[in-house]
Amino acid sequence: MGVENRDYSMDFQGKTVLVTGGASGIGEAIARLFTELGATVCVVDLNGSGAAAPEHYLVQGDVSSEADVQRVAAEAFNRMGSIDVLVNNAGMLGPREATASQELAAWQRAIDVNLTGTYLMSRAVGPRMVERGGGAIINIASILGLGGSPRIHAYGASKAGVIMLTRALACEWARAGVRVNCVAPGYTLTRGIDRLAGAGKFDPAPIETRTPMGRMGKPIEIAHAVAYLASDWASYVTGATLAVDGGWTAFGAAGEAARN
Repeated sequence: MGVENRDYSMDFQGKTVLVTGGASGIGEAIARLFTELGATVCVVDLNGSGAAAPEHYLVQGDVSSEADVQRVAAEAFNRMGSIDVLVNNAGMLGPREATASQELAAWQRAIDVNLTGTYLMSRAVGPRMVERGGGAIINIASILGLGGSPRIHAYGASKAGVIMLTRALACEWARAGVRVNCVAPGYTLTRGIDRLAGAGKFDPAPIETRTPMGRMGKPIEIAHAVAYLASDWASYVTGATLAVDGGWTAFGAAGEAARN
């Protein structure tokens, strides 16, 4: 069976992309990259005065609100006519607290934004993709959805849920031509993290030591993975979770513990 002679490319000319949480951080890098690749981009963000680029449509909305999601999706469809690619990036870390002292409201907010928000946006956009006969949805999870971390349980549980939701939607919509995949970023040096490090409020050294590649990721590196999964290069990829983490999840050495 020969390899099909097909002109695959990363050209998104004429394509429409919706990115949630796209006014800053990883989401901003994703939105800017798709624009550079020729797509028309709509950014959805809780902060209506966020830093979305002038060439992006900016729609204010809370992905955890069903009413907001319906309004946001309708506005995006009205502005762009269709949505070829949906990137569910909006998320929140929530408080780092011991289980016994964390308030239920804090747990619920992380679940509502990270997991329910991904579900609501996918439910609002996915069926329209099915009707058109194709599309791509990329959900942003986390390496903390692949491995446990103390006192970040709500975030980790929500991101693990995003990974399983990705698989479920991929299986449901695959024959309609809609691919659903997931990117699980490792520790990423956004501008916000960089400011904290500069102010002495965050020390990247332990993370860099633990990461086989010896550094934190860059937002554009996460964006590259998203663009790949949205492109024809990934035409036979669905239900997958791609860890973009410098080897973090692959690392199994005992390190200092081996010397005890």
